[in-house]
Amino acid sequence: MKKSTEFSGKFVVCINNIDYPASLELHKIYRAIPDKDAATEGDICVIDESGGDYLYPSSYFIPIQIPQIVEESLLRAP
Repeated sequence: MKKSTEFSGKFVVCINNIDYPASLELHKIYRAIPDKDAATEGDICVIDESGGDYLYPSSYFIPIQIPQIVEESLLRAP
């Protein structure tokens, strides 16, 4: 069983895209979707470059805190 890594924030930054260069952009902010089952397996669910929500290794991301006004803007973005 993999280590559980749960992200409590809504946004993460990609720090590794080696296995998914078409789906993840290095250093880009991504919206994280809560998924306890994924966290149990060591994964995180994010909305990637395709616009869909997919699972990736949680080690590829770092959770971030952003100002409220930026969060509101990001949540409105298509």
